[in-house]
Amino acid sequence: MDKKHKAVVIGAGIGGLAAGIRLQALGFETTIVEALAGPGGRAAVRRHDGFTFDMGPTVITVPSFIEELFAQEVGLPALATPDFPATPSTIATERYCKIVPIAPFYRIIFDDGTVYDYDGDEAKTRRQIEALAPEDVAGFDRFQRDAKAIFDRGFLELGYTHFGDIRSMVRVAPDLLRLDALRTLFGFVSKYFRSEKMRQIFSFETLLIGGSPLRVPAIYAMIHFVEKTWGVHYVMGGTGALVDAFVRKFEELGGTMCYGSPVARIAVETAPGGPARRRNKRRATGVQFATNEFLAADLVVSNADYMHTYGELLTAGERGVAESLRMRTARQSMSLAVIYFGFRARADDATRLRHHNVILGPRYEELLREIFDRKTLGVDFSQYLHLPTLTDPSLAPAGMHAAYTLIPVPNNASGLDWQAIGPQFVEKVLHFLDARSYIPDLGARLVTKSFVTPDYFQTTLRSALGNAFGLEPLLTQSAAFRPHNRAGAIDGVYLAGANAQPGAGTPSVMMSAKMTARLVAEDYAIATQP
Repeated sequence: MDKKHKAVVIGAGIGGLAAGIRLQALGFETTIVEALAGPGGRAAVRRHDGFTFDMGPTVITVPSFIEELFAQEVGLPALATPDFPATPSTIATERYCKIVPIAPFYRIIFDDGTVYDYDGDEAKTRRQIEALAPEDVAGFDRFQRDAKAIFDRGFLELGYTHFGDIRSMVRVAPDLLRLDALRTLFGFVSKYFRSEKMRQIFSFETLLIGGSPLRVPAIYAMIHFVEKTWGVHYVMGGTGALVDAFVRKFEELGGTMCYGSPVARIAVETAPGGPARRRNKRRATGVQFATNEFLAADLVVSNADYMHTYGELLTAGERGVAESLRMRTARQSMSLAVIYFGFRARADDATRLRHHNVILGPRYEELLREIFDRKTLGVDFSQYLHLPTLTDPSLAPAGMHAAYTLIPVPNNASGLDWQAIGPQFVEKVLHFLDARSYIPDLGARLVTKSFVTPDYFQTTLRSALGNAFGLEPLLTQSAAFRPHNRAGAIDGVYLAGANAQPGAGTPSVMMSAKMTARLVAEDYAIATQP
């Protein structure tokens, strides 16, 4: 670049922080603006009565993505480094945070009390299948073969592909059809497993990125191999410690954080200038805050919710015909009720539970249809129970546990009045954990609790209909059908994070930031090779 261009990133979630780090390393004078009082977005932290609760993502995979961000330096050609290094270093990461592996990845507990410890140990997996569903051992071998083929093509080869038009997607469609990656994930898994328990075990993971196994394409079978290849990890101090480390790295590179600064609109003008490769008559000139203050910039990257970005920060005339059409048909992911609670520890807690626990209710397919299709709150529920103090006691006072339990619920298209039903629902879930002896005597041991509902996602995080994961990862909202990381109608406007390509999930939003940085480097003719 001939001059120091200015960049603004809207939103200090993990995707926004990753984008800010990369833009600063590319040589931009970058400011990250955040509406809330601190960083994190969905990965914010709640502290209460000496307890520390991660509010959002807790499952860390592909640690090499984190290592690459911490290795960024101004002027280094980091965008040209291998996307999936064979032997990733941990030297840079160790300066900022400590990441430890978690085993098992998840303890899955069925409603009848059956326990399955899900991890990457193939021999252990086969032994558990032999014990629970011996008829499915051969099916597991076939599933491993075919899911790995999807992982190799869909993640390792195409993971960083930006699908900027339909033609780019058409070119890879024959491969995906050959791999049977376009049928539903549950349908794909059901080809290999006859046991309902096995079908649930090998399909539930898409719920952690906002997708129903009954609706998402089978390309998401690659999640199994993402976890198997790199493991599931935890950042000591919680995901909030990772967020703080990203902020530290960004500021060390010279970037500026700006909290408590909600953006009212992205400023756009019709004028010459902008990126080296002109595409449109309009270009971004900065952001206008709710206070009417203005921050000038040559480019704006939005890590905010897609509907908020295009529906509220830009006018209909500015966003263009394509985005106006996409907004009319956009399907939002489900939402969540999340309960944060602290309780007095007992020695037998570690015998029942693990760091990550998936507690499945008596129904699977029907419950998913209620949440995603009918938008109703069922009589029963499934949940993800996070108990990080089994690994990291620092998150709670001595002799205590800090936990949260996350229950998938419909987004606010349901019309449910969470202000009225929220407290009763919370009591129902906590009573369930106590009565079913997941946490015996929880009522007597409980010392603190709080919760969020879809209303938190809609009002505080500005997510359309209170979605918890952005756009639902349907086939019709994936690859070229998902919002593009480079705006089509305005120069200098980009997206990063869960709503952009490739999608939701902690590794994906970091991938999204790198894909966006590559597009920015291309537009500004910044060399990324040594």
